[in-house]
Amino acid sequence: MQAVRKSEGNVTKMIESQTARIPSGTYLSFALLSMVGSLLLMLMGQRNVANFVGQWAPTILIMGLYNKLVKLEGSE
Repeated sequence: MQAVRKSEGNVTKMIESQTARIPSGTYLSFALLSMVGSLLLMLMGQRNVANFVGQWAPTILIMGLYNKLVKLEGSE
């Protein structure tokens, strides 16, 4: 059986073309900022908010990884 390769939708192509303009270091910077922000909030006694902001880092890093893969491999 041959694998059927489906093309990306127009919306996906448009989003990837726009996000490919963002440098990869930007995602790392935002992730580090969320960790620093979380630490500052924790030191100010805002434990729940600090945990919320601290959980942004893995999501931002995954978005950066996806962005890097799209840049290297292309969307199709």
